[in-house]
Amino acid sequence: MAITTKPHRADARTQRPPFTAVVHSEWIKVVSLPSSVLALVGILAVGIGGSLFLGLTLESSGVPSVPSIERTIADVTVPMVVLGQIIAGIFGVMTIGAEYSSGAMQTTLVAVPQRVRMLAAKTLVTFTTVTAASLVTVFGAWAVTNPIYEGFGLGAPLTAPGVMLALVGSAVYLGLCAVFGLGATTLVRSTTTGSIIVFAATLLLPVLSSLLPFGLLSRVIRLGLLGNAGDAMGRVGIEGGPFLDLWGGHMSVGAGWLIAAVWAAGALVIGAAALRTRDA
Repeated sequence: MAITTKPHRADARTQRPPFTAVVHSEWIKVVSLPSSVLALVGILAVGIGGSLFLGLTLESSGVPSVPSIERTIADVTVPMVVLGQIIAGIFGVMTIGAEYSSGAMQTTLVAVPQRVRMLAAKTLVTFTTVTAASLVTVFGAWAVTNPIYEGFGLGAPLTAPGVMLALVGSAVYLGLCAVFGLGATTLVRSTTTGSIIVFAATLLLPVLSSLLPFGLLSRVIRLGLLGNAGDAMGRVGIEGGPFLDLWGGHMSVGAGWLIAAVWAAGALVIGAAALRTRDA
């Protein structure tokens, strides 16, 4: 007599949730955290507000005698890059730091036991959210200020060489800063310490490096810093210039993209390694 067995259904607690479900869960966490929403609003405010201030005070501060698209685009991107990089980095810090500080990380790991998978979902949500907000900000800043600059013959149309890349690059840089903050906080498991690391990497170290004695070593250090890479990503590059000039201290746009990506990826890999080997 044949014996038939009823197939067992996998326990819901042991089932591996699809990656899309994990991403959706992380997205809900982000939009439900008031500090994260305020951070995105802050990027929008400092980016558009700062650029508009530079545009409105252009005449009183002195109109350049020679039209320069590089100068115009710098006025558009610099406010968002300089101030927004810290806000974006702290956004990444809060993405995981809030769970460590509240004790919710243990619940998260029960729902998604695959730790690296959970971190990958946080990374995707963090990067895309900050980059999207930054794209809206920088193109909004260009839209409200370019008519002002055109009135002085200093307009920078999107079709001009390097303009579109500079605008997109400045937004992607903020997304990478957020990923860097996420990776650093995964390592230190402290919102305060993670925020300090973000501030040091994006703003403090470039300032301190400028105080170093002039020499090859100081130029190499400055070229390798995250904040300086962001500056290169948000400007119109010099056509035909070197990729990375150690002697002259020049960093091309492409080099800026590479160095910023290395900072973000390095922090994320180190954080992921710590997440896999330590208790929650």
